[in-house]
Amino acid sequence: MSDSSSVNETASSKGTDASRIGEVKQWLAQEFSQAGKQVPDFEYTPRSVAYLRNLATLSQSQTQASKILASDFRLKASEYRSQAARIREILESVGLAQEGLPSNVVSSAHVLANVANLLNIRDTELSSFLVAMGDISLRKTGVEEKRAKAQKESKVLLDYTRKAIARLTYLKRTLGQLEDDVGQCEAHIDYWKTNLGVMVGKEKQYNLQTANYKTTLTRVGYTPEISHGVLVELAEHRKELEKKTKPVLDTLRSYQDLPPDKALAALAIEDKKRQYAAAEKYLEDVLHSALATSE
Repeated sequence: MSDSSSVNETASSKGTDASRIGEVKQWLAQEFSQAGKQVPDFEYTPRSVAYLRNLATLSQSQTQASKILASDFRLKASEYRSQAARIREILESVGLAQEGLPSNVVSSAHVLANVANLLNIRDTELSSFLVAMGDISLRKTGVEEKRAKAQKESKVLLDYTRKAIARLTYLKRTLGQLEDDVGQCEAHIDYWKTNLGVMVGKEKQYNLQTANYKTTLTRVGYTPEISHGVLVELAEHRKELEKKTKPVLDTLRSYQDLPPDKALAALAIEDKKRQYAAAEKYLEDVLHSALATSE
């Protein structure tokens, strides 16, 4: 059952395609025969047949519409001819035939008719002319308004165009300058890259030296309290103490040159020892006070 139905459908589709191709061939033969030419050879594919069939349908509908319009125009022309013959008979009966009129009257009548045709009015009444002229005046006003608007818009567009051209020129000049500066910038970049590599190496070297210095300071017992200012202050106190102890030392040396007197020498030595001990105590007090101040 399914095989027979599919066969029937295939046969029906082939028959439909053949019918469409026949319609297209008939239409092409008719159209080309009217033009006095032969139908060119081409392949009748489903796409080309569908396109030509739609084109034939559109052409036939347009032809039918043109025939209807032509028939209507012929009917109107015959009516206009009948009306013209009737008007001619009336004019001849009252002695106003075209042949009997002066040439200037005929010329004026032709001009009047041409103006009426130009204004697209059906008669030559003054009211019709006035209405037509008013309509033309209104249309002229509308055209002038549109023209003014278009001129204004064109002026704005021209201004925008000039600004755009100026900006484009500036951008092109800037681009040229940037392209010229590319070489210099690349040279600077290479220079700074080289310097950066050197600086990185120096940084590693300085970090290593700093670590070594810290190790050395730790080994010798350096503490943050022993600063340069503290050492300078202690050196100044040492100088002052040396100034104070120098006379005592000079006196002790002078005693060495005296004749031996054990009792006096012992007293003098004890006195100098007390002075020396007082100076050392004073030095220790100054050092402790300086360290306490720095903390």
